[in-house]
Amino acid sequence: MKISVASDGPMVAEHFGHCEGFTVYTVEGKNVEKKEFVQNPGHKPGLLPNLLHDTGVEVVIAGGMGQGAVDIFCSYDIRVITGADGKADDAVAAYLQGKLQSSGPVCHEHAHEGECGH
Repeated sequence: MKISVASDGPMVAEHFGHCEGFTVYTVEGKNVEKKEFVQNPGHKPGLLPNLLHDTGVEVVIAGGMGQGAVDIFCSYDIRVITGADGKADDAVAAYLQGKLQSSGPVCHEHAHEGECGH
């Protein structure tokens, strides 16, 4: 399984579309076998969900995410977890232990200064 975390450095990004990039974890069972960083190529509607789908991601973790991205991920049967914060590694560990549930808002408006208008 592959899990992608919208990341700003080692931390979970507040907003999926405006993150520095995506830390992609390849997981076997409950163990992380590989971790790689994919630079965010830009925030254009539909681009990022399709990019992550093409890399084989099955779970996406972020602080917040727009409804359009959520809808695209859902169309691919990719699980979306919002409301995460802290270190990306810790978020993945919590997810693998069944302790990370989606609790964050889905963003309906964007304030493009890096803040999400929840």
